[in-house]
Amino acid sequence: MSALDVGTAALLGDEEILERFRPVFARIAAGAVEREQNRRLPFEEIGWLREAGFGILRIPREYGGLGATTSQLVRVLVELGEADSNLPQALRGHCAFVENRLRTTNEGSRREWFDRIVAGALIGNAQAERGPETATTSVLEADQDGLTLTGEKFYSTGTIFADWVVTTAVIDGRHVSVMVSLDQPSVTRSDDWDGFGQRLTGSGTTRFDSARVQETHILPVEDDEERSSASVTSFFQLVLLSTLSGIGRAVVRDAAEFVRGRTRTFGVPGTSSPKDDPLVQRVVGRLASLAFSAEELTLAAALRFDAIDEARKAGRVEDDLHTAAQMAVFKAQQIVLPAVIDATSLLFEVGGASATSENRRLDRHWRNARTIATHNPAIHRERVIGDYVLNDVLPVNWWVKAAQSK
Repeated sequence: MSALDVGTAALLGDEEILERFRPVFARIAAGAVEREQNRRLPFEEIGWLREAGFGILRIPREYGGLGATTSQLVRVLVELGEADSNLPQALRGHCAFVENRLRTTNEGSRREWFDRIVAGALIGNAQAERGPETATTSVLEADQDGLTLTGEKFYSTGTIFADWVVTTAVIDGRHVSVMVSLDQPSVTRSDDWDGFGQRLTGSGTTRFDSARVQETHILPVEDDEERSSASVTSFFQLVLLSTLSGIGRAVVRDAAEFVRGRTRTFGVPGTSSPKDDPLVQRVVGRLASLAFSAEELTLAAALRFDAIDEARKAGRVEDDLHTAAQMAVFKAQQIVLPAVIDATSLLFEVGGASATSENRRLDRHWRNARTIATHNPAIHRERVIGDYVLNDVLPVNWWVKAAQSK
């Protein structure tokens, strides 16, 4: 089945969706260490995912997509993260943009962007700016030919692989979200992300030098913009949890592969069988348990988003479902993050110094997990949980409260 040959097929089950992508995941995993060693950005690999239909996973069948649920998307992201954790994060902006269009009440905007994505477009995300405070300084201005955007964004994850980017700007004193075509010389994308982990996500700088923007590509403001924005923000975190769960799987895979091939143990004369060593078995058992708990918590959080989808299809808008989804993600973060970081460090206990060989690059798992865990600091989310439990402050209102307390 091609990426676009989905219009009349029945809804796909979990395994059917996963089987669609597993051959691609295997190819991606085969080159993961080489890409890490040479800092080769995964342009080709993202092309494979595009061809397989990754970009249309969540788009409903009536628009030409695969119609996957959020929990099905999470299962795909976990297995992709196991193959190479850079890729689900590189595509996080695309996933969130699709989610945002799913929730819009503007059918024209939904149809326009779903049509583009079904035709093969990928969407990047460029929001944050460097500066002494959190603010948007990029400017959208009108001229005789329409609108132009000038500004600079950092942490524009995945934009280097994309065809369009959703970004923020100020026009006439108001903040707006706009869609910008990346196929124009006035947009520059740089691979200047200097973090020690997730080095292949293209999370560098995007510069707009009077880039052309169509007036119709200012995204419409929703009536429930605050709730929708907060819900999509927690969806961003769900993608990160999926990526971490994939790293947990990769740790178990690489630990088992490393141990099975060994025939010697430090301090034990002659040949030995580390895979039969009770201490090694105990470490691997711990790794498998940490990975299992991370993935199960992530999937449990994803089910809360499935409930939002079902309510939306039934024509209901229920605030308690959005709150439940946000709280599930925030609570899962507090457990998944330390569990996976613990696993990526414990991994090295299965083989001593030989496990640190750069030929294996097992260190990438810790570096990547530690880097993902720094995103939108989880300690803030922990406070949100506590404030909600103690004071009934909804997570959607916490940012307003935080701003007022300055």
